[in-house]
Amino acid sequence: MRKFILGILPALMLTAAPAAAEQIVAVNLDDAGTLATLIETDTKVKTEGDGSVRITAAWPVTVPLHDASGLNLDNVKLVYKAQVRSKDLVGKAYLEMWVRVKGQAYFSRGTTSFIEGTNKKWQTIVTPFILQPGQVADQVMLNIIINGKGTVWVDDIVLEGDPLIPTPK
Repeated sequence: MRKFILGILPALMLTAAPAAAEQIVAVNLDDAGTLATLIETDTKVKTEGDGSVRITAAWPVTVPLHDASGLNLDNVKLVYKAQVRSKDLVGKAYLEMWVRVKGQAYFSRGTTSFIEGTNKKWQTIVTPFILQPGQVADQVMLNIIINGKGTVWVDDIVLEGDPLIPTPK
């Protein structure tokens, strides 16, 4: 009986014609302005240097801003800071930091330090991450999350490390 079923299966698979794939959407990328997220340098709106990054989002997006690799961080409180401002931001924008420790990735989101609405003045937003003794980080990735739509400027990104006080034994 088993041989019979196995012998029929290949024949059945050959007789069933696969359905043709139907194209659902075609995206023309001739103009970056048609994308849902536009990231560009703004030389007029800045806190320091020659410019800032202006992010215009049509829906929620995570934008990578920096990847620091080859680190050797241990027993430290990391603080990721950035200067931000916004225009017509429906939702919030906040910082996200990913830290790789022994091949595992962990994150911290600054959901209590955010920007929303329209802010013509620069604001500092932050997110911390604590590395206990023995938790050696070799990579830190810095992102900004926009959980709505609107325009956000980012400038003057800083990653600081404050050594933790050793615990008495």
